[in-house]
Amino acid sequence: MSLAPIVLFVYNRPWHTKQTVEALQENSLASDSELFIYSDEAKNETAEQAVKEVRKYIHSINGFKTITVVERDKNMGLADSIIDGVTSVVNQYGKVIVLEDDLVTSPYFLKFMNDALSFYQLYEKVWHISGYRPPIDCEGVAKSFFIKPTSCWGWATWGDRWSFFKKDATYFLHKFDKYLIADFNVNNSYNYYSHLELNNSNKLNTWAIFWYATVYFEGGLSLHPNCSYVKNIGHDGSGVHCKSNDKFNVLLTNSYESDFSDNVSISSQHNRALAKYYNSQKLGFFTKVVRKIFGLIRGTS
Repeated sequence: MSLAPIVLFVYNRPWHTKQTVEALQENSLASDSELFIYSDEAKNETAEQAVKEVRKYIHSINGFKTITVVERDKNMGLADSIIDGVTSVVNQYGKVIVLEDDLVTSPYFLKFMNDALSFYQLYEKVWHISGYRPPIDCEGVAKSFFIKPTSCWGWATWGDRWSFFKKDATYFLHKFDKYLIADFNVNNSYNYYSHLELNNSNKLNTWAIFWYATVYFEGGLSLHPNCSYVKNIGHDGSGVHCKSNDKFNVLLTNSYESDFSDNVSISSQHNRALAKYYNSQKLGFFTKVVRKIFGLIRGTS
């Protein structure tokens, strides 16, 4: 089995980048894997020193079959950098594993991703492999499952699927009706659709929602593990699009057992669990808002 190249996107977070790389180096397949690192240029003077620190560090990395560093000579922004980097590498190798600079992986992350890429390559309905599993109730079921939403926290795909990627908010928004919106939003439990609207109005510039929309309208499914091989450490206020919170925290698995199924269909159990999780987060947010309002009222009384 040929291993998929790893593409890592970094910017101005030296500590996070080091945690990501050191965890990846602990993977048993790291020494046989090709690593491509895309370093975005500083957006402004404030970011310059941190970008320099990151670039100095990534040039010191070892432990992989080959390491290719691409230093952008201008700031592309995360979305454009990822689209360009993924497209370049996947067009050359036919498959790709993608990470960002705030993702700590299990020692079995590369094993799971490569095994899944190999097993499902010829399954036309499988478009996306996710290494992250949200903190939902998954006990007593298969080691992996399929749902419609994709996850951008440690993922993989193939070149023939990625070739359909389209970053066009107007195009996708015109394809929805109220029933499709509800389904796209996992039974209206999380407003994925609003991400397309915000991109369309230039209030947001992201890429992941367009990949989900592409997979969704092509009838593709996303494979997720029952135990998470990825943990996001960027929800500390340091990321471009991530505010400080811990609602996505998961425990990394320290074991691996291949259990892929020929039955490529949506897991209704996991879909319900995901909707339940999203709804519980909405309730938590509402509670916080109410408390904040009452706190303001008390403060002014």
